[in-house]
Amino acid sequence: MIQTLAALLFAHVFADFVLQTRFTAENKRRLPVLLMHGAIVLAMAEAALGRVDAWEVPALALLHIGTDWLKARFAPARSLGAFLADQGAHLAALAALAVWRPDLWAGGLWARLAGEGPLLAALPAAMALAAGLLIATRAGGFAVGFLMAPWAGGDLPKGLANGGKLIGILERGLIFVLVMVGQPAGIGFLVAAKSVLRFETTSKDQSAGEYVIIGTLASFGWALVAAYATRALIAALGFPPGDP
Repeated sequence: MIQTLAALLFAHVFADFVLQTRFTAENKRRLPVLLMHGAIVLAMAEAALGRVDAWEVPALALLHIGTDWLKARFAPARSLGAFLADQGAHLAALAALAVWRPDLWAGGLWARLAGEGPLLAALPAAMALAAGLLIATRAGGFAVGFLMAPWAGGDLPKGLANGGKLIGILERGLIFVLVMVGQPAGIGFLVAAKSVLRFETTSKDQSAGEYVIIGTLASFGWALVAAYATRALIAALGFPPGDP
């Protein structure tokens, strides 16, 4: 079951946060765009499982399409609550399918080839690791962006174009790596470094300081949750990371 869940999770995260473009995300009320996204979700799930003969996978893609349509039709744009509800519904569907059909991975091509080399045997763990990294960095960027949206249009200091977005991705990626290699204490140095670099701006402008603090805490918290959830999933697959 865990191998099936890891494969489905990787497929979902890759389809939603790597292969989905801004145009797709903003035009899901249009049926052709929604169906195109659903086809990508289906193709990724079948590729991750290594099989095209399970009717449950197209059913999962249809459920994904339905969830996205409901969000596009009824949820407010750029809302953290809508984003979390949408992703929560997708993850619940993945988990339910993994529980109902735990043999989806075992019946696929990659599982049959697993005995031919250690790389294929470790493929579910690699998928879990990649999914966790994407959740920490890419999904975290959307979540933090939605959280901070109400204050983003204020009179804040201007920096490089997309500089804050890149900083967020890098800091969440570093936190993820530190947790995965069993060195979470290193996060303290990251906090100290960011505090020093932001000191002049935040000390002179209270609103900018509060904006940075809220965004930083949200970004760090998201990355920590994603990293420790990934550690748990990889351990369940029989590949425990190093001790923290």
